[in-house]
Amino acid sequence: MPTSIPTPATSPTPTPTTASDSAALPPRSPRARWPAVLSVMLGIFAIVTTEILPIGLLTSIGDSFTVSDGTAGLMMTMPGLLAAFSAPLITVATARMDRRLMLCLLLLLLALANFLAATAPDYWLVLISRIMVGITIGGFWSIGAGVAGRLVPPVSVGRATAVIFSAVPLGSVLGVPLGTLVGDLAGWRAAFLAMGVLTVGVLIMLFLTVPPLPPVRPTRLSVLARMCRSVNIRFALLLTFLVVLAHFGTYTYVTPFLQQTTGGDASSLITAFLLIYGAAGILGNFLGGSLAARSPHATFGLAAGLIAVSTLLLPVLGRGEAGAVVLLVVWGIAYGAVPVASQTWFAKAVPDAPEAASVLFTASFQATFSVGALVGGMALDRTSPSVVMALGGATAVLAVLVVWTHFAKRVAWPYGAEPGPTDK
Repeated sequence: MPTSIPTPATSPTPTPTTASDSAALPPRSPRARWPAVLSVMLGIFAIVTTEILPIGLLTSIGDSFTVSDGTAGLMMTMPGLLAAFSAPLITVATARMDRRLMLCLLLLLLALANFLAATAPDYWLVLISRIMVGITIGGFWSIGAGVAGRLVPPVSVGRATAVIFSAVPLGSVLGVPLGTLVGDLAGWRAAFLAMGVLTVGVLIMLFLTVPPLPPVRPTRLSVLARMCRSVNIRFALLLTFLVVLAHFGTYTYVTPFLQQTTGGDASSLITAFLLIYGAAGILGNFLGGSLAARSPHATFGLAAGLIAVSTLLLPVLGRGEAGAVVLLVVWGIAYGAVPVASQTWFAKAVPDAPEAASVLFTASFQATFSVGALVGGMALDRTSPSVVMALGGATAVLAVLVVWTHFAKRVAWPYGAEPGPTDK
């Protein structure tokens, strides 16, 4: 989500392939399994794109149903909220089901959600479709994030994980601007229809290329509850909450800001702005991944600080197109590093349980995603886009202070976390 999930530079520690894992897989050459890796990547791409698609279409969707921008923002709130609950629940409830079957069922649900949104005669049906999207996000991410180690030989797990998670920045870059472009040319319903068709294609590819994946080492709720007693996990939860709240409480409503404050009435201009932001996010992803591996402190603090600077200055310097573009670039680079830093922090906090860490990361990230969109929408309906930006900037400042507190307290990472130079 995730807009809100690990990225290629993260390369989270893969779960070692055990003898039981190997026995569960049919004999296949390493090369034959790469199409399976690609299909999982495309599944995540479809999920990320569908989740953030309404951002560029927010105003047009709201106008078609005669609802405010804040109310239309519920389309971003619902998926995150449902994903937060479904991530642990689906993982635990389906612990004995074949993982390929679960991934296929979740993609089928995503396709139905897109088709429902494309044909919905009333806004409440659009929200129902977004609930379906949220269930897909929580389940697919929690299961799909750990399958790389079961699809390729151990020596290739890192590269396969990078391929799978490259869907996050690609979805972020292509999803909003392309969705906005399709919406401008053929209407917002056409954008959801196109995503539905794409999802069906990915579903077929996944079914044909991914081998049967019987479940191994199921995650239990007791494990997640025990993790929350770790001081490093608590800091990870707090930091993720503040930074993601600051970002999605503002970025969800960046289109109304550009229209009302920057004066970007032309839809093509807004599409260009969003594309520039997305491209900056890819750069931030790789820069942040390199830094986060050595120091999550520095990465989180720098990212939060740059988000604060960007959102606080947008109401002032963003009144002109040049100022808006510069600040969107800074903002994109900063947020591109956030999922990397957050996931790395979770992984370092519990190095012996990477799957459980992935579930907890997904749930916390998506929960805050929904809260940010909801709070930002409430503020927008009562104030203005500029005030929303200022509130987001203030929240990001709090995140910087929390990072400094963790560093100043010199909280030790668990044994096996492989701390970087500044964390020893």
